[in-house]
Amino acid sequence: MKPHIKAKLASLIAVTGLAGAAFAAPQTFDFKDPKGVNNAVFKLDAPLEAINGSANGISGQVVFDPAKPEATRGRIVVAAASLHVPNPMMKEHLHSEQWMDVARYPEISFEAKSLKGVRTDGNSISADAVGTFTLRGVAREMTIPVRLTYLPDKLGARSNGQMQGDLLVIRANFSIKRADFGINPKAPEDKVADTIELTLSIAGAAPR
Repeated sequence: MKPHIKAKLASLIAVTGLAGAAFAAPQTFDFKDPKGVNNAVFKLDAPLEAINGSANGISGQVVFDPAKPEATRGRIVVAAASLHVPNPMMKEHLHSEQWMDVARYPEISFEAKSLKGVRTDGNSISADAVGTFTLRGVAREMTIPVRLTYLPDKLGARSNGQMQGDLLVIRANFSIKRADFGINPKAPEDKVADTIELTLSIAGAAPR
């Protein structure tokens, strides 16, 4: 191939690549993890007793554009019935009408409307997610600190080569008040803390 033709071809490929990047659409990441690894952890640390548990019934979708992370939006849902503590009797109480009332309120959710205070470091993004947190039918506007890690072409590594695509990992640590959501407000705070500490670590997939 002649040098001038090769140069033109290289330029065409470069322009095409730039055009594709410029018009790349936001991706939708699905957080229903078939591996069951996604989880939420909760902790109540009262003077007389500490309660620790987790939930793995996580689903939801998040729309994310690495070129415009502040426009991130979506909804993450935790199945209330998947809340688990090691003590069987305590778990029964946790699911009961007085506590989480999982029969009446089967979902715990956070609907993110946008990110603010976005700080980017490579593929990692720290920000405050602005949205609505809903628990036991009570919806409250909240701002939650989050860290997003965008991992292009890593879905194959997570799925042992069964799927190809990108991953979005979301991590968050925040707290809520038991009284704000009507979770057994009469429980003594020396045994059941009013503050519930929550930790979320989840990965969503965008197959292609």
